[in-house]
Amino acid sequence: MRMMVFCLLSLAACSQSTARADPESYCRQQTFEGSRFTICDNEGGELHLFAATKAQTPLRSFADVAKQVDEKQVAFAMNAGMFDESGRPIGFATVDGVEAHRINVRDGGGNFHLKPNGVFMVTCGGNPAVFPTDAIPQFRCAPRLTTQSGPMLVIGGKLHPKFDRDGTSRLIRNGVGVTADNKALFVITNDPVSFGKFARFFRDELHTPNALYFDGVVSSLWDPANYRMDRHAELGPIIVAFKPASARPAAASKRGKRAARPTVPPATPGRQNAA
Repeated sequence: MRMMVFCLLSLAACSQSTARADPESYCRQQTFEGSRFTICDNEGGELHLFAATKAQTPLRSFADVAKQVDEKQVAFAMNAGMFDESGRPIGFATVDGVEAHRINVRDGGGNFHLKPNGVFMVTCGGNPAVFPTDAIPQFRCAPRLTTQSGPMLVIGGKLHPKFDRDGTSRLIRNGVGVTADNKALFVITNDPVSFGKFARFFRDELHTPNALYFDGVVSSLWDPANYRMDRHAELGPIIVAFKPASARPAAASKRGKRAARPTVPPATPGRQNAA
């Protein structure tokens, strides 16, 4: 009997230990107007962009990205911005303060050119923001990260003027919105939705006064905690959202202990690395 009690207690302790060891996801699910959405928030952790220049080989999948970073430090990752057939950005892209592609104000067909389109950025001060392409303010220093896509979903609290309330085009879509208190919320839909519903979700549920569409069809998410790594399409620019410093092991330095920074290797010719 004593042996049986000991075994049961040991199993319970192991179960509790396993539960504590399970990583916590930075993504959650929410339902809106009968459709399911996944919202990801890395709680202020650093954001890094993989976006290849003409001289670099693009990373076309999350598996490629996983070889470049420490997966234990990754909260999530998402495709982030329009790209050409080779996987390079077609719009404004800045990696670690260095411009990888200039801003694109041309007219044309497709979602990117459904004006106004916009830019998601992390300013030199570290704040995320979304601006229409034709209304980007002047900053005292270059932004750390930019990626251009389109169309805008929400502009100053108003929906894009060319959206129907619930059009017939229904796709898995993804995008990003920034709240009034500078929180970046990344969203991918679980169900095919229209532009109108997607935009209303950002405005009415997430309360983001500005939000930007990233893509449809290729929309993909890497959520390590939930063992999700979408592989159904080749990707272009990719944003990696690292865990906040408070969620990472402390690292010793000459000045004492401080939070470890995300492990991102330096850029090398022929392959784009995170900013």
